[in-house]
Amino acid sequence: MELIETHRRRKVEINIVPLVDVLIVLIFFFLVSMQFRNMTTLNLVLPKIETAGKNKNVEQLEIAIDAAGQFFLSGVPISKDELEFSLNLQGELNREIPVLVMADEETYLKRVTYIMDVCREAGLEKIRLQSR
Repeated sequence: MELIETHRRRKVEINIVPLVDVLIVLIFFFLVSMQFRNMTTLNLVLPKIETAGKNKNVEQLEIAIDAAGQFFLSGVPISKDELEFSLNLQGELNREIPVLVMADEETYLKRVTYIMDVCREAGLEKIRLQSR
């Protein structure tokens, strides 16, 4: 006597509700953990350059000089000695980071060239000037 086994074939169902739940949780996680760039506002009047290009949004050091000649590193007032120390330290950590120099149009050129010299001495060669 031969036993015949019959298997019932189950109908395959793909339940997408858990998949949607996981995607929503991932989107929520990335939105919450995203770091927004904090931009500080300084009272600078930048000179206008007709042939200026757009800056890419990358990690960079931002150095500003106001009309009075005060230096700012990432929006924080800083002295010449502190600026030199910070740039030398950054040059030791990462020589490839770009430096963005923003100077008020009333700033003396010697202050801008001073920053460029300090950056080059620290090994930071990617120096850009910000304009309007």
